[in-house]
Amino acid sequence: MTVTLGREPITIEQFVAVARHGAQVEFDAAYVDRVRKSRALVERFLAENRLVYGVTTGFGDNVTEVIDPADAERLQRNIVRSHAVSVGEPLPVEVVRGIALMELVGLGEGFSGIRFETLELIRRMLNAGVTPHVPGEGSVGYLAPEAHMALVLLGEGRAWYGGELLPGAEALARIGEQPAQLACKEGLSLTNGTHSVTAIAVLAAHDADLAATTADIAASLSVQALKGTVRAYDARIQERKRHPEQAAVAENLRRLTGSSAISAEFIDHRLQDALSLRAVPQMHGGAKRALAQAREVIVEELHSVGDNPVIHPEGEDGVALSGANCDSTYVGIQADTMVNAMTVLAKVSERRTDRMVNSNFSELPAFLVRQQPGLNSGYMIAQYTAAALTMELRGLAVPASADNVTTSANQEDAVSNAYLAALKAYRATRKLAYVIAIELMCAAQALDLLAPLSLTGRGGAAGEDQGDRADRRRGPRLPHRHRAHRRTRAERGCVEGRRGCRGGAAPLRPGRRGRETCRHSQPPLRPRPATSQPRGV
Repeated sequence: MTVTLGREPITIEQFVAVARHGAQVEFDAAYVDRVRKSRALVERFLAENRLVYGVTTGFGDNVTEVIDPADAERLQRNIVRSHAVSVGEPLPVEVVRGIALMELVGLGEGFSGIRFETLELIRRMLNAGVTPHVPGEGSVGYLAPEAHMALVLLGEGRAWYGGELLPGAEALARIGEQPAQLACKEGLSLTNGTHSVTAIAVLAAHDADLAATTADIAASLSVQALKGTVRAYDARIQERKRHPEQAAVAENLRRLTGSSAISAEFIDHRLQDALSLRAVPQMHGGAKRALAQAREVIVEELHSVGDNPVIHPEGEDGVALSGANCDSTYVGIQADTMVNAMTVLAKVSERRTDRMVNSNFSELPAFLVRQQPGLNSGYMIAQYTAAALTMELRGLAVPASADNVTTSANQEDAVSNAYLAALKAYRATRKLAYVIAIELMCAAQALDLLAPLSLTGRGGAAGEDQGDRADRRRGPRLPHRHRAHRRTRAERGCVEGRRGCRGGAAPLRPGRRGRETCRHSQPPLRPRPATSQPRGV
């Protein structure tokens, strides 16, 4: 797959295809033309010795220091070297690739004055799989992580290539490239702006949407496993609320349970169920509304210019406009909102899991073990894991964008803290995926215990491996920790849409070397980077 930057705005799906799946990036003629025109303006400003922030002045509180035009290139190298001070574990490969892509998108809008040759080098590195090693802690919204990435352009720092962590110059040499010499304003453009925050938030928004969709599927299975009544999803109830997401979730649940023999059998089993079953349209719908609004704002930022100053053309000339488009508050607030929404989905999912493993509520064997209870603990500790992850999500839900510590000698007296907000949202998607995966796993086991009733009638579900059903019913084979762990990981991959999964929740099948995979699994667009490279935050 190839994603072309230029006339058409990039979509979230295209962004993820490049960052996560290795799709190639190309530039069209419109992209190249606007970048070159913007660069010509910056060189004109320098030749005329105009006072431009970051071009002929210092940075931050050093804005009052005028820089000799002869030192313009040295100034750009210095900002990269001095700002590369983030610490901690490296950012995942897909995040660094996403930031690089965001630099191509934002700086390629033609209002930053960066040279086309510099963006072309970033593109070639991205396409060839050269990924800078970027310590992930130490940003209030920009600067330090981006500076570590820019170091590699200079032939400094370190980068991953072919599964090896190499010095920057060697990584470039492996793909036939030479280190760049940054020209005026380029160091500032590469370290400044909303690139890192937006890239992380785009990945989080994509994964949160997948998890929210799968949460409906998990809930539909749990409702059936717990003999819940689907009357709570009646369209007439939903019509009394003016929230379209609520109505959509209820319609989805009706569709997912419409042909179920279990739902038909137990439709009048109780007059009213617990809220974790009865209020799925309201709770899931509320979370989905928040995620949709967050996605809308993040897409707006994806298509924006987050640089400072902005190089604005005016006729045959132009002007450098100093402002604060580098601030990431818009994305920070929405990232915090996403975490809250994901925590809501997790808390209600965990409650459904608890009801399934708790024989006092489920009308099923304790911890979903049919044979030799006590000797076998079944899914007892799977619920512990879901509970722990839910509590971690509650901790992450404390808003980061409301916090503030001044920087740069009070020149930046209010900061967005959106980098932390975006990272929390990114981490939250992984935790939510596991919580929903555990619910799917428990629901599959619980439904098997209702045999001979099934989702499609009496007997096995269409296309289901009877060995899988027997495996779950028996119980004694499941307590082995690593077997349950593999199954949870495979379910999580389905929730996240990994390996090209298109079907949401689905039964699992044995994979290579005994690994279990989703039945919907398809090959990714391109092989992922080597497994020796960092994966998580």
